[in-house]
Amino acid sequence: MAAIKNILGFKASAKSKNILQGITAAENRTTFYPATRSEINEAMTLAAGAFQTYRHFTGQQKAMFLRAIAEEIEFLGEKLVQTAMLESGLPEGRITGERGRTCGQLRLFADYLVEGSWVEAVIDQGNPERQPLPKPDIRRMLVPTGPAVVFTASNFPLAFSTAGGDTASALAAGCPVVVKAHEAHPATNELVALAIQKAAKRTGMPEGVFSSLNGDYKLGQALVKHPLTASVAFTGSHRGGRALFDLAGKRPNPIPVFAEMGSVNPIFILPNVLETQSEQVAEQIAASVTLGAGQFCTNPGLVFVPEEWAEDFAQQLLAALSQVQPQCMLNQRIFESYLGSLQQVKEQHQVAILYEGEMQGAPFIRPSVGLAKAAVFLKNPHLQEEVFGPFTLLVSYAAANSLEQIANALQGQLTASVFAEKHELPHYQNLLNALQNLSGRLILNAVPTGVEVCHAMQHGGPYPATTDSRFTSVGTAAIRRFVRPVAWQNFPGALLPEALQDGNPLGIWRMVDGAFLK
Repeated sequence: MAAIKNILGFKASAKSKNILQGITAAENRTTFYPATRSEINEAMTLAAGAFQTYRHFTGQQKAMFLRAIAEEIEFLGEKLVQTAMLESGLPEGRITGERGRTCGQLRLFADYLVEGSWVEAVIDQGNPERQPLPKPDIRRMLVPTGPAVVFTASNFPLAFSTAGGDTASALAAGCPVVVKAHEAHPATNELVALAIQKAAKRTGMPEGVFSSLNGDYKLGQALVKHPLTASVAFTGSHRGGRALFDLAGKRPNPIPVFAEMGSVNPIFILPNVLETQSEQVAEQIAASVTLGAGQFCTNPGLVFVPEEWAEDFAQQLLAALSQVQPQCMLNQRIFESYLGSLQQVKEQHQVAILYEGEMQGAPFIRPSVGLAKAAVFLKNPHLQEEVFGPFTLLVSYAAANSLEQIANALQGQLTASVFAEKHELPHYQNLLNALQNLSGRLILNAVPTGVEVCHAMQHGGPYPATTDSRFTSVGTAAIRRFVRPVAWQNFPGALLPEALQDGNPLGIWRMVDGAFLK
């Protein structure tokens, strides 16, 4: 296979004299040309130029582009599926499902753009007769911020990558995108990037509305520091996300970094539910822990279980996990990181490893389970650290009233789940309040894996789960990361954006003098 080239607007580019090797599951068979400084500058310059035009495109025009991207991805057919399987080690069903999710969220954003109310138009009409001072006419809406740099995720080669939710939401907002392709799936990235390029040409988008660059962490740093970058979206490790966040803060003009950095997604099991459903709950958790070899940001890494049920529940969980066949991790680097994190858990005082599935040869693994008492957990902050892979730590608690203390000791999370009988919940309101403070999504009687792409979804939470808990990286609200509010005061109607003009030419929902009207 020829080395993968960079995509700069409507052309391919390979200026580097070096060729780097990918870190794929397929024994590093994919090679690529890393982007040079001149290619980085060209991509960002093209993006900045495209922004001057693309920012003014109508919702219909941008929607046409997003739908065309979905169509071009689907036209890739089996070639895309097989390439992604080879590079990631993920099974066909998973890749096919990801492709459907990727195209589905592109079309969801397209529909959102056509409806148009997402701009949050607010109008306070002027009153020159008001005393003692005239009231000015003020109108506000959301506008795009500029070129967005998107870091693709290793564990989602399609849905959180080249044409994934970050790219879809940035393009929907009116921001050109420069993708930093992931070394774990460069060939998959190239196929999707070329599909986006083809869609851009087909729908009359300006050159530079999308570019894709290959490279390692040095490329990521250069893109974050580039003066034309307006925002950054990242999905990955806490270490990587925090490094980019700090780098962006040191710029002469700091920019936002919307980093989703993982979570241990605690599950709290209340006593009564175990009396009737313990085996079913154990099976659900086992399936969630091992989904995708545990390589999900929503993987449940902590399970709190009543002490009197701990032994029986642990045996039920182990029985379910023992049925799981060896799974392939995304690449050797992630496999070794998982083993290192698991070793750190083993070294913690008063933590027992109940089950450690034998390795089947790198990077194939089986799940593992640890056990600790709540008192030990509360004294050891290391037990809150994410183990990226099929591992969960059972924590036994002696008294139900200790759950609030446990929840208050936890760091910020993407999700927090509670398994309970409904009649139990009123007695645990303090626990539920604490979980609301620490997480972005509260889940009742279900596991955290499986993130629905919809208008109401919140995939984000307090630090260290994300760098800004006000935003989501999944669902249509993700568009708000790439916009900012602007107000126009005393402007004549002809100079206002259509969303703010009298007569509501777009026919969207707007707040006018404090009331929502259409």
